[in-house]
Amino acid sequence: MALLTAVGTERTHTPVPDVLGPDLARPAVDVDALYTTHWRYLVRLAVLLVDDVASAEDVVQDAFIALHRKSAGLRDPDAALAYLRTSVLNLSRSVLRRRHVVRKHLRVAEPEATAGADHDVLLRDEHRAALAAVRRLPRHQREVLILRYWSGLSEREIAQTLGISAGSVKSAASRGLAALQQMLGGES
Repeated sequence: MALLTAVGTERTHTPVPDVLGPDLARPAVDVDALYTTHWRYLVRLAVLLVDDVASAEDVVQDAFIALHRKSAGLRDPDAALAYLRTSVLNLSRSVLRRRHVVRKHLRVAEPEATAGADHDVLLRDEHRAALAAVRRLPRHQREVLILRYWSGLSEREIAQTLGISAGSVKSAASRGLAALQQMLGGES
């Protein structure tokens, strides 16, 4: 970073002392580029987890805010997308926990979300039964299947995102697929 001072018609560069250190002087991650490139993907991921577009958008926005706050401290800027995925997953879990607590303590059913104009585009008729079945799976199996088949992550990436072993990923995927097959009336 340099301070420009005019000396006559000539400009000279006077360096500003780097009091924050070389790593903190400039952001390590281009959050704007990540937002532009991955916002829609992350919202769709969150919608599959929280089943509500407005909550999903809030979750993704909070994840980007957290990334922005942490961006100078990320050791590996290439891991920013993985950080965002993990944040979206954790924030989605928090949203679901809060919903559960509200339902439990108020004993009032949550009002049905009104379908937006793009709702039918996102959830076509042929996918509704499958999505309903996925939503009935236990949380761990649901998350593994969504990350594997919708996000296209490898077992290693899923394990890193969820903080579990690759064997747990394989087990949860196998059990989840078997449960889906049973719920959807497929052959055993």
